[in-house]
Amino acid sequence: MKKAAPSPCPCGSGRPYAHCCGPLHQGGTVAADAEALMRSRYSAYVLKLDAYIQASWHASTRPPQLVLEAAGSAVKWLGLEIKRHEPDGADGAIVEFVARHKVGGRAQRLHEVSRFVREDGRWYYVDGENSSTS
Repeated sequence: MKKAAPSPCPCGSGRPYAHCCGPLHQGGTVAADAEALMRSRYSAYVLKLDAYIQASWHASTRPPQLVLEAAGSAVKWLGLEIKRHEPDGADGAIVEFVARHKVGGRAQRLHEVSRFVREDGRWYYVDGENSSTS
């Protein structure tokens, strides 16, 4: 019997999910840096892991409730491109990315410059400035 190929990680790293974002989603490890957290958050959106998204969002800016999809319009995530990852002091970082997706068959891009902070050895998403385009 032929063994199935490991499924690629949705974050676009080229690595298998089980060796990329999977351990982060399962709580077995923490993100090594802000880019790894960004990739894992993108994968969590693809896989609809709202608990992980909430847990990786800094408490100071985390919304009380997360709605991943508008009623009646499924989001299809198409890919993630990391434009830059820059340290901002010892416990901060900036990650600029473009996430492509479709809503109701219409292509869109989320281009965001996100801020991250590290507290007690864990990275958290704080907020971001974005310019979404259709």
